[in-house]
Amino acid sequence: MHRQRVSTGGAAALLLVLATAPEAVAQQRAPLAAPTIARAEDGGFSTAGVQRIVAALKDDVKSGTIPGGVLVVVRKGRTVAFEPFGDQDPEAKVPMARDSIFRIYSMTKPITSVAAMMLVEEGRLSLADPVSKYIPEFADTKVGVEKAGADGKVTLDLVPPRRPMTVHDLMRHTSGLTYGFFGSGAVKKTYLDSQGIFGLDLNNAEFSKKLASLPLMHQPGSNWEYSQSTDVLGRVIEVASGQTLYQFVKARILDPLGMKDTHFYVANETDFKRIAEPFKADRQFGVNAFMSEPRKPVKYESGGGGMVSTALDYARFCDMLINGGLYGGKRYLSAQTLAYMTSDHLAGVGLGSAYLPGDGYGFGLGFQVRREGGHSALHGTAGDYSWGGAGGTAFWIDPKQQMYVILMMQSPKHRVTMRNKLRGLVYGAMLP
Repeated sequence: MHRQRVSTGGAAALLLVLATAPEAVAQQRAPLAAPTIARAEDGGFSTAGVQRIVAALKDDVKSGTIPGGVLVVVRKGRTVAFEPFGDQDPEAKVPMARDSIFRIYSMTKPITSVAAMMLVEEGRLSLADPVSKYIPEFADTKVGVEKAGADGKVTLDLVPPRRPMTVHDLMRHTSGLTYGFFGSGAVKKTYLDSQGIFGLDLNNAEFSKKLASLPLMHQPGSNWEYSQSTDVLGRVIEVASGQTLYQFVKARILDPLGMKDTHFYVANETDFKRIAEPFKADRQFGVNAFMSEPRKPVKYESGGGGMVSTALDYARFCDMLINGGLYGGKRYLSAQTLAYMTSDHLAGVGLGSAYLPGDGYGFGLGFQVRREGGHSALHGTAGDYSWGGAGGTAFWIDPKQQMYVILMMQSPKHRVTMRNKLRGLVYGAMLP
């Protein structure tokens, strides 16, 4: 067995997720003094099934597929797995621990989206607002339309948007923005060529202004395109709140939830030894896109992919979500707002060949959302919602099964395979 290192923050346990009305639960729930793992059957799993999940993950470590990770499974108010496995640092042979720190990349998006909806609930932000209300440069952003000449050379025509990009577009990835590090196309190439934006450590205001100078890939509202929309949303939050993104998220989400290890970089040198690393040959997740260095301070607080966190920290966030916006007696969002966020917002929107959630899934405000049973190759239940990070982390919340699952690991190459595999293992371990 690998030694388990538990820091002061890591010693705080996962909260129990009780299957009763949120307002009633608030009076019953409290953090435990130390991690408590329930009997699998008390959480609606078989003991053999949970053992099979953990054994399968450890087999992937033994085979050299992944270096290691941390698994969290909570169902029916019981934590049935909070398991570190393999190595935190495969080069130094440092064992994984419950409080290991991971680059969570796009698992930052749900946190930023929740922060935005807090402002919506307070009337300081509207989903119908044009983005240019907060970032004026987006009023002049054009849409790039590819044109092939007689010689076969592709050029971009810049045309005006048919309607303004809205905050709603940012949250559901219909803004027309894109990412340059995967896929192909003339607009994506402008992203790759714009090292003046992506190669510099700009603050959020500077980054958003420069991003607005690049062409959009689609007309706003017309197509789902995974993009830097949530990064721009982070800047909108700054303007609407009068604080930096981290200041707002820290005060409203991270500190109240006790997410003390969730930051845009690892600020304390004493915590450097807790940072999980991938294999040396598995650090790339896209074109010119490599695993970041979390020990280096940054000015750019990427609301779409910049955070580091731990399994326990993210479990607190998931716990708040599955409990209808409540955690430890404090309300973060209304249950109605969360239901709205986890509904499909893509009716009438083009999905294209690169639609990442895939068959059976729509997209809400910060999460992919399962529309119905069947259709998807992923095991799950209608209404489950989820997302993952380019570095290998992933989570999903299944309200009907009163369950959330978190996998923290650092393996860009195997991120999709491991998420799919874990789904089958978890649902296969459930009792009737």
